[in-house]
Amino acid sequence: MNSEKPLILVINDDGINAPGIRALIDVAKEFGNVTIVAPDKPQSGMGHAITLDSTLRIKKIEIEGTEAYACSGTPVDCVKIAVNKILPKKPNLIVSGINHGSNSSINVIYSGTMSAALEGSLENIPSIGFSLLNHSIDADFTAAKHYAQKIISQVLNNNKNKALCLNVNIPYLSTELIAGIKVCRQAKGNWKEEYDERTDPVGRTYYWLTGKFVLEDNGKDTDEWALTNNYVSVVPIQPDVTAYNLLTTIKNLENE
Repeated sequence: MNSEKPLILVINDDGINAPGIRALIDVAKEFGNVTIVAPDKPQSGMGHAITLDSTLRIKKIEIEGTEAYACSGTPVDCVKIAVNKILPKKPNLIVSGINHGSNSSINVIYSGTMSAALEGSLENIPSIGFSLLNHSIDADFTAAKHYAQKIISQVLNNNKNKALCLNVNIPYLSTELIAGIKVCRQAKGNWKEEYDERTDPVGRTYYWLTGKFVLEDNGKDTDEWALTNNYVSVVPIQPDVTAYNLLTTIKNLENE
């Protein structure tokens, strides 16, 4: 790193008051000048949604002496408005999270936490999304902070790729029980979903999404394997969703 402190943008999808973002702010402040721009309410499962048909509002606040902005939009909105309106320059790093719950395997598609990180990558800003495998508001973030510190340090000191985007998932274990860090690929898996049909007090039908995650991958090089075996999983991801293995297979469509 050069002598000037890096500018670090902190984002999340659980909302600006979530304990996870406070933990990540503590870590980020060890490395540079921090600005927080986060949703003013929980935005889990928003994926890469952006606000198009309503106004965006931001409210400047302070979190433990750090400049912060509560945004009425989605996590991706937060990145966009931070880069375009709030920050004096592009940040050196975006960190998103620490999410309450896993974003491994297919969950990355739905995740507001990881979509915020991907948006940073689209802006050529190195970005990292952190998730802890515990949904509780009372979760202990000690181990998550320890590994966030290690990974942020490595990215700031060694990364040459401005479009880097990392999906980091951390087992809910004490620091001494975590086996280490595994760089791996995203496991193949899916949600077998059901809609629980219910009736409200005035007799109207409504639905509640339920489901079970089904792992469809026995590989020992995946994020799910790493997490099951008490490792922190680190998966490099990218916005390009081209299925390169199918380009040759469907080449015949050009002749139709």
